[in-house]
Formats: sequence, structure tokens, C-alpha cells
Amino acid sequence: MISDHIRPYSLRINAYTKTGEGVATRLSQRMQTLIPEWTEYELVDSGDGKKLERFGEFTLVGPEPQAKWAARLPEQRWETADGEFVKARSGQRGQWKLRKAIPARWPMQRKSLKFWVQPAPSGHLGVFPDQACHWDWIEEVTKQAAKPAKALCLFGHTGLATLAAAAAGAEVTHVDSSRKAVALARENQSLSGLRERPVRWIVEDAMTFVKREARRGSRYDALMLDPPRFGRGPNREIWKLDESLPELLTACAKLLSDSPVFVLLNVYSTVLTQGRIQKEAEQLRRYLKEMLQKSPVTITAGELAIEDSTRRRISASVFSRAEARMSG
Repeated sequence: MISDHIRPYSLRINAYTKTGEGVATRLSQRMQTLIPEWTEYELVDSGDGKKLERFGEFTLVGPEPQAKWAARLPEQRWETADGEFVKARSGQRGQWKLRKAIPARWPMQRKSLKFWVQPAPSGHLGVFPDQACHWDWIEEVTKQAAKPAKALCLFGHTGLATLAAAAAGAEVTHVDSSRKAVALARENQSLSGLRERPVRWIVEDAMTFVKREARRGSRYDALMLDPPRFGRGPNREIWKLDESLPELLTACAKLLSDSPVFVLLNVYSTVLTQGRIQKEAEQLRRYLKEMLQKSPVTITAGELAIEDSTRRRISASVFSRAEARMSG
């Protein structure tokens, strides 16, 4: 069984590094804080429960419960934004109130990946900028593999982690329960010029897919998982992170090859989890350690965040990564 016991520990920031349009890293004794560097995305400002972001040539305002501080820029600057997402009084949806005429969607690019930005009633835009840290890492470890990796991406959303692996030479199976998300992921594949790369697109509940693959004896060299805290599959399957994740990882362990290349486990943080970032990251590390106890891998854990020019930071998710140890 995968243990859900968490031992408390302290976080100390010891160093900070930057490397081009890559990832800025704060290092601790037990945990990393990774901050992606972008050209086409920018956290312009934040405060008063909101954030002002630039996606390509358009700026948008969205809710941000972590931003309890005062905004740095004057109100007039915020009012020049092209639009703002206003949450409904109840439920998870809301409405984009546009102040200017903007396209229904527009393309963006980071390194070799191109993708569509598309404001949705959920407030999502089809891209989570913090995840660029993972795209870089996926590309690096995939290219370092001794042979082309066979990878499985669960809860793959609009496909950017999948495409990072495919662009680096992996054969990828992408699974998400949302037909709309998978359709957009396939469009991102075409936009990135990766239509000829071997990607299998599956609309299905992750647990159902993994258990069937295990019965078939399928094996994968790499796993990417980005599960929600709560969700429903296409056939109304219920996903609750605390209850479902250990079961899913146990099933995933049966799919791993004898020499796994990498495993990535990412979980989004919320305002309710802000006081537990370190503990949650350590919990994910424990999950992977148990899952990969017989494999020669190095396991790290930490959080992804975005920062503005004054280094005011918004935490986005916690993660754990395992990668094959380099021989020699």
C-alpha cells in the first residue's frame, strides 16, 4: 500500500538561479520552487484578490485568492486590460467581460511548442504558464533516454506536456476525460508542426484506462500525471484526489517498464492548500518513492509558481519527479 502519512518538515530557501527562457529555481534542503521564464507570457501585476496577466498581445484580469496584498500598478493600468473573468456567485463557472474586441482564440509559442489560447467559461485559457517548467524537464529527460521512450500522459488537458515529450522523440498516449480538451490538444499538435509524431489521443476516465492497460499487459517507460482534486469521467466516474490517487498510482506501477525513464506527478494548489505546500510536495515524493522503490531513479519534489517583476510569487501547484539515474 502507498502510505498517506506525512511527516512535517521545514522549508529553507538557499539559492536562486536563472537560465534563459527556461526555469528559475529556488532550492531548499528538501524542496524546489520552480518559476518558468517566458517571452510571450507575463504576470504583469497582482493584488486585491486579482492578477493581471499578458498572454501574447492581450492582457487579461482574473481572480487570484492568494493575492491578498495591494496591487503595485495604478488602477488605470488594470483598466486597460482587454478583458476580465468574473466568477459566478455559485458554481465554478463565470463570464469573460471583454473591454475590447479580441479574437475568440489566438496562438502563443514557447520554444518549439505552439498552442491556442482560448478563454473558456471556467476561466481557463487552455494553458497554465507555470507548467512550462515541466515541459522543459520532460524534453530534457526524454532526449537523455537510451532509446525512444513510450510515455503515458494522464489528465493531459490540452496536450502541452504530451507534445513536449513527442517533440523530444517519445511515443505518447494522451488520456483525458474531456472531449473538448483532447480536440484542442490535437489542434495544438498541428499548430506545433508535430502531426507526424506518434501520439495516441484517448477520451476516457484515467482509472478505467489504466486498469484496462494493466490487464492487457501494456508497458510504458514514462508517466505524466496531472490529476484534479475533484472531477468526473465521461461516464460520471467520480475522482477524489485523496481517495483515488493512491489507487491510481498502484495501478500505474503495473504499467511501468523495468527501466523507467521518468515519472511526473503534479497537483494544482488552491487557496485552501496554501499552508500545506511543503507537506503536500513531500506526500507526492513519498508516493513516487513507494511506487518506484525497485527502480534506479532520483526523486525530487517541490512547487511551481509564477512571479511578477518584483518577485511577488503566486504558488500554482506541487509536484514530484522521478528520473532514471545516469550511468557512468
